[in-house]
Amino acid sequence: MLRRRNNFQERYDHFLQELRDEIVSGALQPGEYILPENTLSANYQISRVSIRKALTELVEEGLIEKIAGKGNRVKPPGPEQTPVTLRLAWFSSSYELDIVRRMIHNFERQNPFIKVELTLLPVDGYTDTLTRMMDQKQGPDVFMMSDHHFREWIETDRTGELAGYVPSHLNPEETSYPQVFDLFANDGRMLAAPFIFSPVVICFNRSIFRENGLSEQTPLKDWDDLLRVAKVCTRDANEDGFTEHYGFCFSSSSNRWPVFLLQNEGEIMSSDHTRSTMAKEETIQALEFCTSLMYKHHVSPIYSHGSSHLAERLFMKERVAMIMTTYYFMNEFRDHSIEWDVLPVPKQRKQATLLLGGGLAVNAGSLHIRSAQRLVDYMTGTEAQNLLKTYGCTIPALKSAAENDQLLSPDIHPQHYNRFLDVLPYAVPLRSLHLKQREISMLFDELSLLWACMESPEETCRRIEDKFNESLIGLPLS
Repeated sequence: MLRRRNNFQERYDHFLQELRDEIVSGALQPGEYILPENTLSANYQISRVSIRKALTELVEEGLIEKIAGKGNRVKPPGPEQTPVTLRLAWFSSSYELDIVRRMIHNFERQNPFIKVELTLLPVDGYTDTLTRMMDQKQGPDVFMMSDHHFREWIETDRTGELAGYVPSHLNPEETSYPQVFDLFANDGRMLAAPFIFSPVVICFNRSIFRENGLSEQTPLKDWDDLLRVAKVCTRDANEDGFTEHYGFCFSSSSNRWPVFLLQNEGEIMSSDHTRSTMAKEETIQALEFCTSLMYKHHVSPIYSHGSSHLAERLFMKERVAMIMTTYYFMNEFRDHSIEWDVLPVPKQRKQATLLLGGGLAVNAGSLHIRSAQRLVDYMTGTEAQNLLKTYGCTIPALKSAAENDQLLSPDIHPQHYNRFLDVLPYAVPLRSLHLKQREISMLFDELSLLWACMESPEETCRRIEDKFNESLIGLPLS
């Protein structure tokens, strides 16, 4: 027999659960008085008798206490009370982990009803691990999502499992940056709250520049400038046939070399993802310039390594004068004695560089959604974002922290840290190449013949274009 729904019971349960959530999530802090009973009665359209009954339940749960003549006050959690445990997942190679632990400590101190359990997951298979955990109802309440992982989530077609929560204090025009918001927007919907970001820039060794008579303000207006400075900083082979210093180190990383492609208006895939356009002349020219740095002009080490951070490692050994890198990786430089600073990347046909970022995603299936949102509120707020800037090079998504020069330290930050503001207007995400994540991985593998000088740029572009187009008509990528 169908039972008629009890509207009173629904309103009563809604009030009780909402007040409980506000206390546990920290929206109402210990020592804070809740609204008067007559106000609660009017707001929730239930009698004052029912309001008192619900408040009595919360007294019995140890969440509030009645203060004679004053009202109902939130109690600090007692030893008998089990706090809500939030699970926060992060990838294990993140440079921000020590700062995140500081954030958790501060957040727990300010929100005594919530404990945060930090779970570190391997970078390889990070998204697959998260989705498996969520399938098993063991998924985290909140997790870090890089722009790489963002692309993977879209391709899993499971974006509906993300709450898409963005705190009201974070918006693209006034308190953050529209380019950073675009990193996590899909079909007009945000999948994660922006947390950190970095454009790809040039890092240079100041002492090598000085030794070669170059100013630390040397502009790199275009590719000719980059090549000229790289030639000046490349030390000729000594009597043993070894090059002492290279002027530049090319990187085959998918987050580095496409900068040249973008600057020359090259393409890999059409915007509607129906055909590959990689054999376009502008693409071939960009790859010709990349290989010429190694094989024609000899200003860069010859690519012979699968590591995506070979250039950064050589830079830290002071064997190269310039590299393209991110503010993320600059966190490693502070432990070394090198003098380094930042320059914008050069341009060619147009100004362009890549933009990387990290966001905080809330699991829509979390049993503690209000508390999870409270954690995201804190981690994107002033205190936590200032911690990011104070203790690391990674750029906070909150504009007031990112642009606060009082937080800069010469032991951590480059002299011209704020160059990111010059670069950001023309920084774009890797997805602007219109490639799926598996196609990006395939491209990385297929380009190895070019980087090893076993194919010409034109041969490489035509071969990969054919391979992509075969896959688009239903033939599997091999």
